[in-house]
Amino acid sequence: MLELLQGYLGKFQIHLCFETVEEVRHWLLPRPGVVFAYVATDRDGRVTDLCSFYSLPSSVLNHQVYNDLQAAYSFYTVATSVPLATLMNDALILARDNRFDVFNALDLMEYGQAGTGADGTPLLKELKFGIGDGKLHYYLYNWRMAKKLEPEEVGLVML
Repeated sequence: MLELLQGYLGKFQIHLCFETVEEVRHWLLPRPGVVFAYVATDRDGRVTDLCSFYSLPSSVLNHQVYNDLQAAYSFYTVATSVPLATLMNDALILARDNRFDVFNALDLMEYGQAGTGADGTPLLKELKFGIGDGKLHYYLYNWRMAKKLEPEEVGLVML
């Protein structure tokens, strides 16, 4: 899985550098209620696809029935043997099966790019994601960037 992540994330202008198997284990091995990760392997046991998401529950205030909202946030997803839309759809099903109420994803990496539809619909729109009302801004201390990066150039998901 280390090689899969390194190869995928290396395509982006800024990204997390996983250098050891231990780092991948720390960030992506499933932990109940925290991180959920699923892989697909080929016949030789090599990891070909990865989907992961993390849990960030919220409190629901002043509601007679519901006290909390279980939110899943897309983490790192790499598709090599299936289309990314298929893998993301599987992640949505896995989140539902783990009793999440909502699944959030940022338009970073390949998520905002053209999906698998013939009309070139962006992936998140193709999967029926609603567009959020805010923008995500990263402030990296002591870093100087040559230019403002577009979302598809960012391979960094912050917790």
